[in-house]
Amino acid sequence: MNTHTIQHNKQAHKFIIEEQGLTAYVLYRVSADTLTITSTYVPKPLEGQGIAAILTKECYDYAAAEGLKPDATCSYAVAWLKRHSKNE
Repeated sequence: MNTHTIQHNKQAHKFIIEEQGLTAYVLYRVSADTLTITSTYVPKPLEGQGIAAILTKECYDYAAAEGLKPDATCSYAVAWLKRHSKNE
């Protein structure tokens, strides 16, 4: 169960989770009909809690709700998309 509070800063194109005074985030850009995750960052003390996966899923759920195709240049998000592809 996700107990993390996710913030979406649309102006900064960023999904954020703040925990223990630290900030984890996913950055994205939108062009034409595509949302591309460009970067994920989770501070070392927060690693291993699934935070990057939570943020990535939230970002791609937002893309789907907006009618945008998911894409990634960030290596984590590329791997996430491959693992969660509906075509497999």
